Amino acid sequence: MPLLIQSKELDRLRSTAELFDKYPHLQENARTFRSRPLVDVDPKCLLYVQQREFAATTPADTCVSVIGSDDATTCHVVVLRHTGSGAVCLAHCDGSSTWSEVPLIVKTVASLSKVCKEGRFELHLVGGFNDDAKTSHKLSFNILAAFQKQNEEIHLETCCVTEMNDIVENGIHRPVIYGTGVNVKTGDVFPASFPHKGPAEELRSARTFTGGQMADIYDSSRGLVKLCPCKWSPNMDIAFWLSQNDDTILKYLSTSPKAEPPHFVQHIKSTIQFILAHPYPDGLFPGGWPQLYRRNQSGDWERLVQP
Repeated sequence: MPLLIQSKELDRLRSTAELFDKYPHLQENARTFRSRPLVDVDPKCLLYVQQREFAATTPADTCVSVIGSDDATTCHVVVLRHTGSGAVCLAHCDGSSTWSEVPLIVKTVASLSKVCKEGRFELHLVGGFNDDAKTSHKLSFNILAAFQKQNEEIHLETCCVTEMNDIVENGIHRPVIYGTGVNVKTGDVFPASFPHKGPAEELRSARTFTGGQMADIYDSSRGLVKLCPCKWSPNMDIAFWLSQNDDTILKYLSTSPKAEPPHFVQHIKSTIQFILAHPYPDGLFPGGWPQLYRRNQSGDWERLVQP
């Protein structure tokens, strides 16, 4: 089924500009969304999703109240929710494998909604901006096109992407919204920032940096963050980047050098240092088991010791 907008089938899409011209209410919804105050999310109720990760749960979850992700420049945050079951999935997509990632998102929410006869799938997209390379435009288009190819009827509710998420400051284009959260209990989707990005922030960043594909990081049936074993090859050459200045790192390791958040370079360097400190990641997963984290009584994610 094609995507549905105001319960009508979306015709074949040629560009996001055409989409916004044809459906001006999507522009209004995007303007309303980006004018909402930024919520600084309490880490004690948060499940944070990094780039090329997704997580899904239901309102019955006692460990997680908000799923969220930020630091999205050309990347897009995708939220799919079923209104009947309340099941919701949030993914941080960077365009690496959009056509295989979208079916995974839909399948995940559908599997958590199997027993629910009523309700519909609702889609919220946030991210991108008017970048020079048009990376954001391509990703917006591909995500929408991939959702149009799904069998399920999916209603596009929020589309704050690319040209509708763009602001010019001192002659430089950048996103208005970098981070997005979804309230698991109510389904509210909102602009957000996340000072805490754990657990295992550096390991997860290293997995993505070394080419890891989209990963499901949460077992909602047990309330566990689950980080499966990942692979990378020893590569001492990446130490080269640690001696480079900020401009060089931004130029070669970012899709949007002028629009990255202030901590981008330090994040890259920390990730490289982690990879250099663990040239053989097998040691991070004793016995080949995933790393598992459970929320403790203080609200922090605490690693479980495997048997």
